[in-house]
Amino acid sequence: QVQLVESGGGLVQPGGSLRLSCAASGSILSVNRMGWYRQAPGKQRELVATIRSGSSTNYADSVKGRFTISREDAKNTVYLQMNSLKPEDTAVYYCNANLRTQVPPWDAMDYWGKGTLVTVSS
Repeated sequence: QVQLVESGGGLVQPGGSLRLSCAASGSILSVNRMGWYRQAPGKQRELVATIRSGSSTNYADSVKGRFTISREDAKNTVYLQMNSLKPEDTAVYYCNANLRTQVPPWDAMDYWGKGTLVTVSS
């Protein structure tokens, strides 16, 4: 069984910063891609940023230049440094990992965390 546990959400003023963390644990064989998605009230879940093994990254246009994704492979952990936060960044942020486990099913699968709330407000 695989678990993704997010931390670091909270309330921050516009222009402030937060750092989210997500640690994957369980019978993990290898991690292909990790990333962050978010869902604002009344909206669909959307991609924020992803990072692949080898450290290639992808960002939503709305966060480019403000957010930075990174990973620590030895800990199966992904981070999201969020700077210059705006009220429109308010959402529940979900961690995602595409990985293979040491037990069946053997194909790479997507796993999700339960989410952490980020509120940007004065």
